[in-house]
Amino acid sequence: MIPTISDVSTVEEWRVVAQDIVQRDASNVNWKATIVDWPGMGYSDRPKIDYNADVMENFLVQFMNSPDSPLQHSDDELVIFGGGHAATLALRAVKKGLVKTSAIAAVAPTWAGPLPIVFGRDSNMESRYGMLRGTLRAPAVGWMMYNMLVSNEKSIQSQYKSHVYANAENVTPEIIESRYALTKRKGARYAPAAFLTGLLDPVKSRKEFLELFTGLEGKTPVLVISTSGSPKRSKAEMDALRGAKGVSKFLELPGALLPQEEYPAVVAEELYAFLQDHFEPNRSKKKRSF
Repeated sequence: MIPTISDVSTVEEWRVVAQDIVQRDASNVNWKATIVDWPGMGYSDRPKIDYNADVMENFLVQFMNSPDSPLQHSDDELVIFGGGHAATLALRAVKKGLVKTSAIAAVAPTWAGPLPIVFGRDSNMESRYGMLRGTLRAPAVGWMMYNMLVSNEKSIQSQYKSHVYANAENVTPEIIESRYALTKRKGARYAPAAFLTGLLDPVKSRKEFLELFTGLEGKTPVLVISTSGSPKRSKAEMDALRGAKGVSKFLELPGALLPQEEYPAVVAEELYAFLQDHFEPNRSKKKRSF
C-alpha cells in the first residue's frame, strides 16, 4: 500500500483499510499488509535532493526488489494498492517491467500536480513553476513561503475541506493537527515543492495516462476506483478510465482525493472483493500477501 503523493502525504491514510482487510477471513487466509512512505514525505527522511517522478519510481522499484524487502516472500501474489499519483507511478513501473505484481488497485488515480492541472504546462508556466520551486527550496525565504502556502493549519484545513475530503464534516481537528506536524519535520518542504510544481507527475498528458493502462491489457488485472466528490479536473481524468483498455473493473465510490481515509470501510470492502476475485482460483493456498 503506497500513499497518495501530496504536500502532507502519509502512510496513515491506509492504516484503517489495512487493518480491516488483514483481520478478515482469518480462519482461512493469512493476509499481510505493507505500507511505506515515499522519500521526502510522511515519516521518511527528507534530504535536500532533486525530487522528481524518476526518483520516486526508483524508490518503489528498489523497495519492492531489494533482497531484504518485506515483500520478497509474496509467492507471486503481491498486489499493489496506490492512491493518486502513487497508483500512476506504480502502473508506470509495472508497464516498464521494473516490478512484478499480480494486480493493481488504483484509488482516485491522478497524474497532474496541483499547479499544472489548474494552469497547464506551457513553456511560460513551466518557467514560473521553476521559479516557485527554487524559492521554496531556498533558505529562509523558502521556509517563509512554505509556511504561508502549506505549513499552516488554516491552509491544510482549507485543502481538506475543499477537495481532499468530500464531506467537510469528516475533517477533524485531529487530522489537521497530525498533517500539520508532518510539515514541521526537517526538510519538509523539498518534496512538496516538486509535487506542487509538477515534477512528480508520472506522465504529461491524458494520452500517456491512458497508455499506462492499455499497456497492461491482458497482463495484469487493474481495478480503478473513481470518486463522486473529486475536483472537476481530477474527476475528468478518472472518468476517462471508464471502459478504457487495461481497466479490468471500474467503480465509483463516495469521497474525493483520499477516499481510503475518509471512507475506509467502503474502500476496504471493494478492495477485499477485488482480492477475492483475483485469488479465487488459488483459495486453497494458505498465505496471501499484498
